Amino acid sequence: MRLVLLSGGSGKRLWPLSNDARSKQFLKVLENENREHVSMVQRVWHQLKATGLSRSSMIATGKAQVEIMQAQVGYDVPLLIEPERRDTFPAIALAAAYLYSVEGIALNETVAILPVDPYVEDHFFEVVKSLDGILQASGADLALIGVQPTYNSSKYGYMIPEKEVDSASYRRVARFQEKPSEEEAELLITAGALWNCGVFAFKLDYLITLLEQKGLPIHYEAMLKHYDTLPKISFDYEVVEQAEKVVAVPYEGYWKDLGTWNTLTEEMGSCQMGKGILSSDCENTHLINETDIPVTVLGVSNIVVAASPDGILVTDKSSSPRIKDLINFNQGPMYEEREWGWSKILDTQAYGDGSRVVTRRISLQAGKNLGYRLNRTCQEVWTIVKGEAEFIHNGNLMRVQSGNVLHIPAKTMHGIRAFDDVEFIAVQTGPDISEGDAIELYKDWSEIERHCAK
Repeated sequence: MRLVLLSGGSGKRLWPLSNDARSKQFLKVLENENREHVSMVQRVWHQLKATGLSRSSMIATGKAQVEIMQAQVGYDVPLLIEPERRDTFPAIALAAAYLYSVEGIALNETVAILPVDPYVEDHFFEVVKSLDGILQASGADLALIGVQPTYNSSKYGYMIPEKEVDSASYRRVARFQEKPSEEEAELLITAGALWNCGVFAFKLDYLITLLEQKGLPIHYEAMLKHYDTLPKISFDYEVVEQAEKVVAVPYEGYWKDLGTWNTLTEEMGSCQMGKGILSSDCENTHLINETDIPVTVLGVSNIVVAASPDGILVTDKSSSPRIKDLINFNQGPMYEEREWGWSKILDTQAYGDGSRVVTRRISLQAGKNLGYRLNRTCQEVWTIVKGEAEFIHNGNLMRVQSGNVLHIPAKTMHGIRAFDDVEFIAVQTGPDISEGDAIELYKDWSEIERHCAK
């Protein structure tokens, strides 16, 4: 069996920590067994390793998430890069085409699809393993995992089973109901309905045949070329709800969607992260602060206070899902995790003459480097505030350390490699301060050294 984990979304309901550069699955707010802060994707990948599933797993993600994904789960994790965001049906179709035409797996092999961020017990992945046998035994087109509901939620989709019970290990699905009212949900649960947790499996042949019937490519390179023409629709709507034979495997263990502040804070190991004070009379209140400014929360209960370079949120927990309807998300991310470290915007200014000034704090991990690049219109001044590094400017190498100030005019080549953990303040000035203003010639430091040795 092959597993494909889907990683996408912008996590708008977890603003201001999440943004287009750091979706909810990358927020390091959970704790592992060593009480270290880990993200949802790190937790899930650890569970896959523990249950022996990581060797047959790959992660499908967009280009914008590649660096942070590799930084969090490692460079040896197979990634399938989606050319653009479309929805789960195009992503799964691309994965099927890759497995079929590039890896050449057998058409009768089972492919299981999972979200990259479920909050579940390890036992959940034993149920995932069972999907292969369930497909064989039931003769179904699709086998899904259905979570036994614990309350009448209006946030989830439901699978309603047929009345006849064919097997103790699975139930045939009669129909689906997406996000019913709480009253409707109560009736569905009484009828034996299960929550749809977004996990399903199929034989590769089933989806390849379906793609052919729809006139879509089944070879990976052709799928990439025509990816922007694929219907922008979820796999549930396009495939699952249209399938003739669908079975559900009940799962009665712990499962939760940590997509909102009120659900996420329920699984945090501490009520406070970052600088600040929570008074003792605050009940069921969480403070998450990624800034260097201390935040004090005094005498209020059942709220979330979240602060990051992107903004500050103060919300009643029950109201927190509404954040996505109120915030203007057109502002670019103020904080980004990259494969080499992180970057935080400290200040931005625009002037009447059209020039802009952006001040960033950049952290470069030991052994990592920034590529050899030039800015077409932007000039920079770097002030090293921590650590030692090797700096290259127009082919000239020099050793730099805390206290050094580096002037980088526009249209001059530059790069830096950290000997130990390095931090510096970068002040960028110019009419166009964006990634589009930069031209990178070489990414790897070995390439930079070969170029400069000529």
